[in-house]
Amino acid sequence: MNALRKPFRYRNDNIALVIIGINILVFILQQILPRIGYYIALNPINILNGRIWQFGTYMFAHGSFQHLLFNMLALFIFGTQVERHIGSTEFLLYYMLTGILAGFFSFGVYLFTGAFGVFLLGASGAIFAVQLAYAAFFPDSVIYIWGILPLRAPIMVLGFTLVELISSLFGFGSGVAHLTHLAGFGFGWFYFLVRFGRNPWRAMVGR
Repeated sequence: MNALRKPFRYRNDNIALVIIGINILVFILQQILPRIGYYIALNPINILNGRIWQFGTYMFAHGSFQHLLFNMLALFIFGTQVERHIGSTEFLLYYMLTGILAGFFSFGVYLFTGAFGVFLLGASGAIFAVQLAYAAFFPDSVIYIWGILPLRAPIMVLGFTLVELISSLFGFGSGVAHLTHLAGFGFGWFYFLVRFGRNPWRAMVGR
């Protein structure tokens, strides 16, 4: 367990900004070569046919400009602060691992439910994990929803997660991968327990 919690040497290389740049470049490529989405989005049949890279590449593809904008805005607001707090190496591991594991989880759900025609894309699973980290590291931070409604970061994150849970249970928001978002949140929580030895709930409520 001590080896799992050994900290990386701290450095701040603005990896969050690099990830944002990659997402933007991939989106531009999607507009120029629409077919590329077939190869980088996560599809169960493609995975079964050996395209296992899709567990990672799906996180860098987006279905619309709005989809890209909201994810990258969240990554800029929360990801840069989390990276500055834990260092770039830790942040990159956290971001990629939670996103990839959310992809594996979604793949399992699609196989179980027979949803073989689904193409999963977007960074939202990893973004939910990043928002959890932000709320745990900066529990007193206040976020203004729509620039108007002030909410403490933990309330915002837990509120979003509750909405995702309700939506997944009742099928609201067709086409939105609610379970992928929840999986990112869950794997982020598990990362905190294993890697940092911290319970995010106690960090957020100050216990």
